Amino acid sequence: MMYGANPEQLAQLGRTLHEQMSVIAQLMSTVDRTIGSTTWQGPARQRFEQEWNGSFKQTLHRLDEAFGSAGRDCIARSEELLRVMGG
Repeated sequence: MMYGANPEQLAQLGRTLHEQMSVIAQLMSTVDRTIGSTTWQGPARQRFEQEWNGSFKQTLHRLDEAFGSAGRDCIARSEELLRVMGG
């Protein structure tokens, strides 16, 4: 059984995770902008806005932080593997 990782694949995963951070930021910006410019009234809007500004955005912020942390970790481990392997 082999343990470890392919440094190139690990680095690519790190880059992919970092790229997804911009997708999350764009999603939050788009929803904020759309809510602000939509003529939507009533209790459904109020509920959505409360949840969006509460738990939904908090969850997306945590996901963004997790992607950033995992992405940095993948890239650092890839670099370390390359160093150890002499590559």
